[in-house]
Amino acid sequence: MRQGRAEECAEFAVARAGHLYRSACLLTAGDTHLAEDLVQETLGRLYARWGRVSRTENPAAYAQTVLTRTFLAHQRRRSSTERATDVLPDRPDATGDDPALRLTLLDALGQLPAKDRAVVVLRYWEDRSIAETADALNASSAAVRTRCVRALGRLRELLGEDLGAYAHR
Repeated sequence: MRQGRAEECAEFAVARAGHLYRSACLLTAGDTHLAEDLVQETLGRLYARWGRVSRTENPAAYAQTVLTRTFLAHQRRRSSTERATDVLPDRPDATGDDPALRLTLLDALGQLPAKDRAVVVLRYWEDRSIAETADALNASSAAVRTRCVRALGRLRELLGEDLGAYAHR
């Protein structure tokens, strides 16, 4: 890769890494170590294809799509080799506004299937349209709408009907 492109890719990575990390944390339901791994793998894939990526209309959206697909691929691989545990090794950050609320929401996200979680993160955290979400997940718009309804219904079951109480905390 030419030196100029490498520098351009590095600047992009520095600018987007924090946002990708926050999205990855939501996708992984708070597993910060896995989130870091996903972001690193995403940035590595972007670097390898930076010539093509830099010519796209929206490299940030492309990066988010790569992150989401990397997460889903990891979930497929992990399903046969790793087992989840209910013990959290890290303590929540005491500087946050409401760590209990954050853990409750991350726990609820963690109980959703991987694709439903990805739809919720892309549609409501990333504020993507149904078409953009469908493109990122390589699915139809109808499948995204169905997953949204299913995932939000499951979150309501887990968190209760009064979701407004969580928004105003």
